[in-house]
Amino acid sequence: MKNLNNKSKREIKRLSKMVDAIEALDEKMQALSDDELRVKTQEFKDRLTAGETLDDLLVEAFAVVREAADRVLHMKPYRVQLMGGIVLHQGRIAEMKTGEGKTLVSTLPAYLNALEGKGVHIVTVNDYLAERDANWMGQVHRFLGLSVGVILNEYNNADRKSAYDCDITYITNNELGFDYLRDNMVMYKKDLVQRDLHYAIVDEVDSVLIDEARTPLIISGQGTKSTDLYKACDALVQNMERGTSDGELSKIDAIMGVDIEEDGDFLVNEKDKQVMLTAEGVKKVEEFFHIKNLANPKNLEIQHNVILALRAHNLMFKDKDYVVKDGEILIVDEFTGRIMPGRRYSDGLHQAIEAKEHVEIKDESRTLATITFQNFFNKYDKKAGMTGTAKTEEKEFIDIYGMDVVEIPTNKPVARIDHEDSVYLTKKEKLNAVVEEIEKTHKTGQPVLVGTVNIAVSEELSGLLAQKEIKHSVLNAKFHKFEAEIISHAGEKGAVTIATNMAGRGTDIKLGEGVTELGGLKIIGTERHESRRIDNQLRGRAGRQGDPGESKFYLSLEDDLMRLFGSEKMMKVYKALKVPEGHEIQDKSVSKQIEKAQKRIESNNFGIRRNLLDYDKVNNEQREEIYKERRRVLDGESMRDVIYKMINDVVKDDVEMVAGIKPLAQLDLNQLNLTLRSEIPLAKITLSDEEKKKNDKRAFIERLQKEALEVYHKKEKEFNEFTKVNRPDDVELGEEDAALYNDGIREVERVILLKVIDSKWMNHIDNMEQLRESIGLQAYAQKDPVVQYKFIGYDMFKEMAKNVRHETINAMMHVQIERKEETKPQMVTQAPTSERLIQHGPYKRATPKIGRNDKCPCGSGKKYKNCCGRAAS
Repeated sequence: MKNLNNKSKREIKRLSKMVDAIEALDEKMQALSDDELRVKTQEFKDRLTAGETLDDLLVEAFAVVREAADRVLHMKPYRVQLMGGIVLHQGRIAEMKTGEGKTLVSTLPAYLNALEGKGVHIVTVNDYLAERDANWMGQVHRFLGLSVGVILNEYNNADRKSAYDCDITYITNNELGFDYLRDNMVMYKKDLVQRDLHYAIVDEVDSVLIDEARTPLIISGQGTKSTDLYKACDALVQNMERGTSDGELSKIDAIMGVDIEEDGDFLVNEKDKQVMLTAEGVKKVEEFFHIKNLANPKNLEIQHNVILALRAHNLMFKDKDYVVKDGEILIVDEFTGRIMPGRRYSDGLHQAIEAKEHVEIKDESRTLATITFQNFFNKYDKKAGMTGTAKTEEKEFIDIYGMDVVEIPTNKPVARIDHEDSVYLTKKEKLNAVVEEIEKTHKTGQPVLVGTVNIAVSEELSGLLAQKEIKHSVLNAKFHKFEAEIISHAGEKGAVTIATNMAGRGTDIKLGEGVTELGGLKIIGTERHESRRIDNQLRGRAGRQGDPGESKFYLSLEDDLMRLFGSEKMMKVYKALKVPEGHEIQDKSVSKQIEKAQKRIESNNFGIRRNLLDYDKVNNEQREEIYKERRRVLDGESMRDVIYKMINDVVKDDVEMVAGIKPLAQLDLNQLNLTLRSEIPLAKITLSDEEKKKNDKRAFIERLQKEALEVYHKKEKEFNEFTKVNRPDDVELGEEDAALYNDGIREVERVILLKVIDSKWMNHIDNMEQLRESIGLQAYAQKDPVVQYKFIGYDMFKEMAKNVRHETINAMMHVQIERKEETKPQMVTQAPTSERLIQHGPYKRATPKIGRNDKCPCGSGKKYKNCCGRAAS
């Protein structure tokens, strides 16, 4: 415990008492037969029903799992693993070093919390780990009578629902979030796959809740924007010159009008990831597009796309930020080096990169649903996490997620030797030194794991090793499918493995025969990462469970981190001293400079995530409201009273809009008839002399509301009579048809309301995104952008709610039953938002089915889906 801080030491002392109690039950548990051990699960459930709590059961339940793990897996949790399990049950983060058996630790709290029958989610970073852990650790839970499911990317809805209904479900963070969003887009309750979000254990919690938190989950639909502009902008920027005063540019300077001596067509600030056109660049854009003033608001789209193209060429790098595979641009997670399936850069950046790489430019998508991981995981009743590196981000975990970090001591003392960094003047010298060290180590048989920060460096290093005829394996986003296989051999004698960032996390590197005597696994870092956590993760791959090992980082003054954060002065000093080529610089100030730079970047990244969350909190409140309303509809709650209220509100809205503050005598009846009667088919609206004289606007509104409700009652009666008369008795109906015959107009209300809500919500998401892009300018008027975003967003949400009620009532007032000769009657919802034809009665196909892309049989020459088939879609 000597390396733990005081807080963690105190926590470990408290946990030790509970661990003593668990271990004291060891003999008792060993004496039970398999069946007797299994019966404990039902006993615990009964005790919960009788009023005991999970905390009351913890000691005995953990003892049961400990014994089951020993019998099934021949793995008995150590004291430190029991401590980790308790911390996870408490809804906190257990920091446990690599190789301490976190996967086994999760079985303890998962079992205990699954006893409530509400479902436990064990969240992993990729499909491989989800499937592996469900099959491996799931044996313990199945042995004890609990059901275990796993959800993989290719699973359909039925598979997903079945897995979510299990006591314990293994799943990736992406699948979990996307399922949540999809569930809030379904039209029927039967299509929901998730249960309530009860308890989650997040493996590699820092990767999921910190690193991936900057990229929200987005479900997209097809947009209508042409892709030609992306191609044009790409062609333009390839003929533009980059200025040399990049380091001097800051966003604030640019907006505040600080004079910068410009050269070239554009300037790039790599620190802030910003690109800016110079006056010469603006001129080039205007000439290229034949426009007079790029700053004119009507040219905003051109301006935006030119900046995107410049960002794609100057700030987004192939084999670092993304890879090109099978004609697609795939995003690489900058922290783990893994491909992020299903994720696309937003706001047109992905299309700009597609144009740059000359692959098919996919249509710019429209956001249908979105959520950040911060807000998603905060929806759980309780959540916990485990990782080898979390302490450096504890403040963020507490502020954003309400989870503190408890450092769990290692089962055996750490024997790894961490050497001082080796620093060189140039990248070339550094890589030569790395290759030399690998060659020297390889001759001894000691295995080497080399960590790189991007794919390009891993491939350059691979080429240098190939020249030396050193056999090695490369693990990066291009070869992620072989991740587990490559990592499993990385600790064998003579192995040389190059891994981009921390690809391979989640799989332990076990030392092969004879390697312990050779000094264990040697870790070589070719560059410091922006985050100290990632450096620590790389180091932590060696020295698991008391194994020997060593680690060392090789740096150069040309590395990105040094180049961007002040190595220029150092470079001048060492050049003046005429340091010989290939000479190692012995200077601790370099390491200090790097640590300072890392802290600055970590702080900046935290600010970005915090800012994202501040804005998304506003969206989240609105999203909760919309999703709650949708769930009411899905749960079968009658929408009658909601529709009645909407009718009254629509009448009031229209009267107040037309009348304003004028007396009733001055009311523009022509305008009111035009406005209100287009939505509700009332008789012609008139004003009596007495109403004009009384000038009682409220009474006038109430009179129109009563008339509007009478119109709707007539429609309700018509629908309900139709369903009684036409319901077939001799045919088994599908769920949707049955609902319509059983509920009449109530089912039509449900369908239309959902469709209108979804349509307006999607528009609102777009509008909020545009608001967010422009709201930053409020800062220059001495106003807090987030506060302004909240106020304006609230007004926009109110306007959206108003549009929902008006469109819903318009649709409901115009829905009608159509009776066609020689065919069965059918209900048609004739509304602006829905052309869906709802057919009723037994249906037998008399002719072959018409395909959506077949020519329409009506003879129009159009495809069926664009003609008569539109009504059926």
